[in-house]
Amino acid sequence: MAPDDRISQLRNLGPRSESWLNAVGINTRADLEKVGSVVAYRWVVEHGFAPSLNLLYAMEGALRDVHWTNLDPDLRDRLRREAQTS
Repeated sequence: MAPDDRISQLRNLGPRSESWLNAVGINTRADLEKVGSVVAYRWVVEHGFAPSLNLLYAMEGALRDVHWTNLDPDLRDRLRREAQTS
């Protein structure tokens, strides 16, 4: 994997996010794109980590290449609902 492919190189995501995502098998942007932010967030939670919803928003922002605080509030609400649905 090239250094530029690392999760921590994506907007909004740093070393802790990368560690959690790597632990659940998400190592690159392509991996994150494949499963999506909601499934990735659920996997992190199911793996025993305790992320805030900011991780969910950060991943979605990374996929859209925007800062997570610039995500539309309706989108953030939808993501939150989907992530909390069992």
